[in-house]
Amino acid sequence: MNPIPFDEAPIIVPERKPGRWVAAALVLVVAAMVVNTVLTNERFQWDVVFEYFLSDRILAGLGNTLNLTLVSMTIGIAGGLVLALMRLSGNPVLSSTASAYIWLFRGTPLFVQLLFWGSISALYPRLSIGVPFGVEFATFSANDLISPYTAAILGLGLNEAAYMAEIMRSGISSVERGQTEAAYALGMRRATTTWRIVLPQAMRVIIPPTGNQLIGMLKMSAMVAVLAYPELLYSAQLIYAVNYQTIPLLITASLWYLIVTTVLSVGQHFLERHYQRSDGGRRAKE
Repeated sequence: MNPIPFDEAPIIVPERKPGRWVAAALVLVVAAMVVNTVLTNERFQWDVVFEYFLSDRILAGLGNTLNLTLVSMTIGIAGGLVLALMRLSGNPVLSSTASAYIWLFRGTPLFVQLLFWGSISALYPRLSIGVPFGVEFATFSANDLISPYTAAILGLGLNEAAYMAEIMRSGISSVERGQTEAAYALGMRRATTTWRIVLPQAMRVIIPPTGNQLIGMLKMSAMVAVLAYPELLYSAQLIYAVNYQTIPLLITASLWYLIVTTVLSVGQHFLERHYQRSDGGRRAKE
């Protein structure tokens, strides 16, 4: 077959896609309009926004929000792992208990759960430790034991555990059964196999949704305002309840949520890339 002379070779013309350019132009026009109105509308009161941006009460509220997020997410991850292992257990009692827990906490609104924890003293004025139907070793007042902070942690953490359980279960189930069978053949115990073989491989499936849950937890922590706990949003509400600068204070809180969410998203990106790289190397060897 004779090659086609260079001067006679067909000319490849890129496909014209005017629709893309029109869509891009419309998006840029709309974006310019939004930016213009946000910057020029005096009712946004940007001077007030930045006046309170680094105020002590807002920063204290931000610290409380970060504390709530990290502690509740830690409880959620730990509880979710336990519940996932219970659901995957061959013991019907453990499996049924985990399923019932997940059904209850996923089936009721988080807002309602927070209200229940905040009003727990109405159901149980006294909390005790002892033998069921027997001797009580210690008794506590529910009002003293369940503070607004404790109620917020219990509401957020226990609710998150139900969602993390399904994420953990799907990640563990994604690991090939041959991996565990090989570990058992080498004499490894079930707990060691789970910790050293199954979970490291399941992380590439668990990390992305867990990152989304962490970001969601940051924003859901605003619900604890119903418990009068001074997290970021409630701190802003306390300020504008006095000075009546509602919109600027809401913008201030929103900016801090955006900043923290951005930092978490960047961290999630690098963590996902780390596990994807490890997975890519494993697949290349295969």
